[in-house]
Amino acid sequence: MSGVAQKTITEDEDGMRLDRWFGLHFPQVKFGRLQKMIRTGQVRVDKGRVKTSTRLTSGQIVRIPPIDKDDGASKPAKIRFSETDANFLRQRILYEDDDVIVLNKPHGLAVQGGSGTARHIDGMLKSLPNKKGEAPRLVHRLDRDTSGCLLVAKTRAVASHFGGVFRSRSARKIYWAIVAGVPSPNQGTISCFVARVSTRDGEQMAVVEKGYKGAQHSMTHYSVTDNAGQKFSWVTLKPVTGRTHQLRVHMMNLGTPILDDPRYCDMENWNWQPPEGLGSGLHLHARRLAIPLRDGSQLDISAPLPPHMIKSFDMLGFDAKRYDAKNDDPEDV
Repeated sequence: MSGVAQKTITEDEDGMRLDRWFGLHFPQVKFGRLQKMIRTGQVRVDKGRVKTSTRLTSGQIVRIPPIDKDDGASKPAKIRFSETDANFLRQRILYEDDDVIVLNKPHGLAVQGGSGTARHIDGMLKSLPNKKGEAPRLVHRLDRDTSGCLLVAKTRAVASHFGGVFRSRSARKIYWAIVAGVPSPNQGTISCFVARVSTRDGEQMAVVEKGYKGAQHSMTHYSVTDNAGQKFSWVTLKPVTGRTHQLRVHMMNLGTPILDDPRYCDMENWNWQPPEGLGSGLHLHARRLAIPLRDGSQLDISAPLPPHMIKSFDMLGFDAKRYDAKNDDPEDV
């Protein structure tokens, strides 16, 4: 493509992020180069400046600057297939239909790639292509150390549809966590603004005042399901918004950080040692996902606890089996 081009967003691409849309059509253009083109105004949407995170709407016109064939061919990226990755993912399928797959994401596995991250769910999904050779797409995210229900779509159009469902807050997400201490009151709502701030250990999310640069409103409903004295609690969390590290920041701000949180739970400052026998790893699990499907039915799926949380549940005397996930979940009691 030797000159400036104009490309129209299709219905299937409605709701897609600009960086993902650009990667689909011009996979050889590196993310850093795309950022520079956007920053300098070479890439525009409906003649306006945009960000890599801008959500596109069908019918919009994207301005694309000249791209050399070697740098930005429009042919699709080659699918890298791995039978090992395919089997790994198949063993973790909780639900599957013609549109979506729900995986039980294990603790410690990243959802997307990043600096120093070679193995991640997004890359492994290339080993589960549909009949047209299209790899499944992520609909939402979980932190690397968070386990549980992860929804992926089998086509771009389905991903766009469910992305809209999540943004409209029609998806119901229930998390289980073990925290240090007992939240007070035992049931409530955390509503505050959060933003990325600089610390001596680098940047991380924190509660900030309204009006702080980059501040976003966040909200989580929580309830204490059980507690082991005053040392530990099993907490059920229902996020209303979906900010980065939201649940981890909210529980820390409440004074009851999630156990073994490597970023937000500094156990040394708490001046106590956890008893032996607890599992090792972030104790945050995406337990349940309820979401309307495209045919009008309702999907309500639950993921079993990961091994390290089972170990801690057993040690602390918490009985997850006394609740039926659909009919008697703790958040409904």
